[in-house]
Amino acid sequence: MGNTIRALVALVPADRCQSYVVGDLREMPLDRMVDLSGRQLRRCPLRVCAFTELVKLYLSDNHLHSLPPDLARLQNLQILALDFNNFKALPQVVCSLKRLCILYLGNNKLCDLPAELSLLQNLRTLWLEANCLTQLPDVVCELSLLKTLHAGSNALRLLPGQLRCLRELRTIWLSGNQLADFPPVLLRMPLLEVIDVDRNSIRHFPSLAHLTNLKLVIYDHNPCRNAPKVGKGVRRVGRWADETPEPEPRKARRYALAQEDSRATCAPPTSQLLSSFGCSQSTRAPQV
Repeated sequence: MGNTIRALVALVPADRCQSYVVGDLREMPLDRMVDLSGRQLRRCPLRVCAFTELVKLYLSDNHLHSLPPDLARLQNLQILALDFNNFKALPQVVCSLKRLCILYLGNNKLCDLPAELSLLQNLRTLWLEANCLTQLPDVVCELSLLKTLHAGSNALRLLPGQLRCLRELRTIWLSGNQLADFPPVLLRMPLLEVIDVDRNSIRHFPSLAHLTNLKLVIYDHNPCRNAPKVGKGVRRVGRWADETPEPEPRKARRYALAQEDSRATCAPPTSQLLSSFGCSQSTRAPQV
C-alpha cells in the first residue's frame, strides 16, 4: 500500500507531495550522500540539484526516464546510480559530471551511449549489464582510466578491437551475452585480472596462459569442448576446471555431450566462488 501511495504522489510536482516521497532534503547531508532508491520516482527532485557539494547520488530502482538539466550543478559528484530505471537513452547532463568515478546504468533500456560519455575521463567503473546493447559502444573504449566494466546480460556478439586501448582495465564481466567465440581482443590485454564469459555460446577456448596477471576466469555454461589453459595459480570456474581433470582431447566431445545431458557442472556455484574472491555478481548498485 505504501509503495502505491508513493507512486501516485510521485506524479504530483507540488512541494508537499514531493516532500512525502523524498523526505526532508532541505539541508546538505553531512556525508554528502543522497539515497533516493526505490521511491517510485518518475522525476528527479530539483532540490537535490542544489547540493553542489554532493559526492554520491543513488536514484536506483525508480521509474526515471530523464534527468533535469540542473543536475549539471553537481560537479563534485563521484558516484551516480541510475540502475533499475526506464532510460532508453543516457541523459546528456550525465556527461557533464566530469568527476564521476562510478556510473551505474544497469537494468535500463539502453541501446547505445552518447559520444559525449568520453568526457568522463575520471570514470573507473561502468555498469551496463541488462540493457539492450547489441554491440559495445565505441565510446567505452575512450574511457582511458576504466578499471572495471560490467556488460553482462546484453546481446553482444563480439568486442571492438579498440578495447585494448583501455590499458587500465583489470576486470571485465560479459556473462549472458551471445559471444560465439572468445573475444580475440582480450588475448591482447595482458593486464586483465578477471574475465567472465559465463553463459555465452563459446565452443572453443584459446590458451590464456600468456595473461600473466590473470587471477580468475569464469567460462561456465558455454558449449565448449575444452577448458581454457591458464597460468599457475589462476582460478577457473567451468567444465573441466580445477576440481575435475580435463579429459584427453579425443574424449572431450563425448564427455561434453554427456555432461550437457545430465546438466552437471564440475565447479561450485559461481556466486560462491566469486564470494571467495571478494567479488559479487549483484546487478544492483552497491553503496560505496
